[in-house]
Amino acid sequence: MTFSDLGLSPKVLSAVADAGYTTPTPIQAGAIPHALAGKDVLGIAQTGTGKTASFVLPMLTRLERGRARARMPRTLILEPTRELAAQVEENFARYGKNHRLNIALLIGGVSFEDQERKLERGADVLIATPGRLLDHFERGKLLLTGVEILVIDEADRMLDMGFIPDIERICKLIPFTRQTLFFSATMPPEITKLTEQFLQAPVRVEVARPATTAANIEQFLVKSGSKPWAKRARLRELIRAEGEGLSNAIIFCNRKTEVSTLFRSLVRHEFDAGALHGDMDQRARMTMLENFRRGKLKLLVASDVAARGLDIPDVSHVFNFDVPTHSEDYVHRIGRTGRAGRSGKAFTLVTHADRKYVEGIEKLIGQKIPWLDGDLSTLGEEDEEREKPRRGRERGRKPEGRKRREEGRAEEVPAPAKAQEGRKESRRPGKEAGAHKKPDRKPERHLEPESETVIGFGDAIPDFMKVPGKA
Repeated sequence: MTFSDLGLSPKVLSAVADAGYTTPTPIQAGAIPHALAGKDVLGIAQTGTGKTASFVLPMLTRLERGRARARMPRTLILEPTRELAAQVEENFARYGKNHRLNIALLIGGVSFEDQERKLERGADVLIATPGRLLDHFERGKLLLTGVEILVIDEADRMLDMGFIPDIERICKLIPFTRQTLFFSATMPPEITKLTEQFLQAPVRVEVARPATTAANIEQFLVKSGSKPWAKRARLRELIRAEGEGLSNAIIFCNRKTEVSTLFRSLVRHEFDAGALHGDMDQRARMTMLENFRRGKLKLLVASDVAARGLDIPDVSHVFNFDVPTHSEDYVHRIGRTGRAGRSGKAFTLVTHADRKYVEGIEKLIGQKIPWLDGDLSTLGEEDEEREKPRRGRERGRKPEGRKRREEGRAEEVPAPAKAQEGRKESRRPGKEAGAHKKPDRKPERHLEPESETVIGFGDAIPDFMKVPGKA
């Protein structure tokens, strides 16, 4: 089967041929004909199988008729991350070069004014993240009553990121007669319920069992000590061991702070590395991705914000520095390699605390992941102790010498005496020393006062109290 057998328009077929593609992937061959027919589609396929083109190509064909009106987009594509939204925009630019379509991208990190100007001109295709889309709607700059086609991409990721309430609200703002294209890599029970709510008699296109990994990706578990420095040392050993076979790699961490720490460690050990996480502004994130895509960076340390936002076809390796706590994230992480039929390798560093997460991953993908050089039972004490900090102490602990000196001072000086040392006598010019010094302790109650007790003001009566009052 070729793309010309799917019913696409000549303009789209010409752009596809110029991009160098002739044969559709299974998800494209199954979804495109039904999408062209105006039916709702439920597409289930693992990452790297061409899901994006399976809705971009039929949408371009259908958009050749009609034109957009100001603030009323004709189609809407919802993406969970900025990177995925930008990736979809690139696909429309590539395959829609023979069309004169207005494309608007609504994502965070970009000024509202620039996005509003695009909406005012009228958008044939609106690509957005749910939060920024609702921001524009609440500002009165967007109407969704003209949407003809709705695409919900990476639905399971939407669920993980908490976007489902926003999606439910958006769907209520769109005409009921719309066509909905729903794509997901996995199908947990929550997503199945959403499909029943959003789709009308959908055509189910499933080209792989949910949550399966590509057969062309070699997967390995690697034992590692639990100490951060031990894990970093183990990662460097793996990178060096791959040698020339490693053209580039993405290294995934669970936390943004770990991304920064690992990035600095790799640079300090003279590795060509960059970092990508959610706290970076949009321009810095796009620059980092572009440098990695063009080969200016060999290693990219990333958090899960990039797990589904990278469309780089020739990533040779993926390293999971941290085992993902959500089993589905493992599928998407290693899916960054082995794309478009290429081979790839994925290594996951495992500590004793990660065993339950590994079991969950193996249960989800339905297979056992082999160990590279022995499982955790072969982990020796030297692995736990390797590469301790050079200062000989953990962060937050005092050096032993300093601790002993402080203990010695505590024994030499009694506690009341130390308190007295902190008090300074205040002296003024012309006054005797100690005139203003406070007594060390209060007089005991059994002592008699040295002088007669003065009641009231005594002789020091203020003048204003001596003024005679009116009778």
